Amino acid sequence: MRLLGNILWLVLGGFWMAIGWFLAGLIMAISIVGLPWARSCFVIGELCFMPFGREAIDRGTGPLGFIGNVVWFVFAGLWLAIGHVMSALACFITIIGIPFGLQHLKLAVLALAPVGKTVVESR
Repeated sequence: MRLLGNILWLVLGGFWMAIGWFLAGLIMAISIVGLPWARSCFVIGELCFMPFGREAIDRGTGPLGFIGNVVWFVFAGLWLAIGHVMSALACFITIIGIPFGLQHLKLAVLALAPVGKTVVESR
């Protein structure tokens, strides 16, 4: 079921949002100042490709992570979250799209503060 969910996910907006995450990570990596945020972008971008059966957990970062998340929110987090919310609204139009819309909403919350998160397999 996870494989089927992940395949449908790519068709229903997941692919384009993952590309958005990787593009944000690439921009952060090119600007040397953004390197700390680039890792988070690539980790969450990978989650965007296959979100079913995986989840993001907090690994803890302390005060520097909080500052990093505030800077991230201003420069990229809000825009990626808006993209996920818009994709979620498009998915909620049909009954089949509801689980995918819920995944987009989870990723939208994650987009607001991804620094200090890691992706693990769900039970």
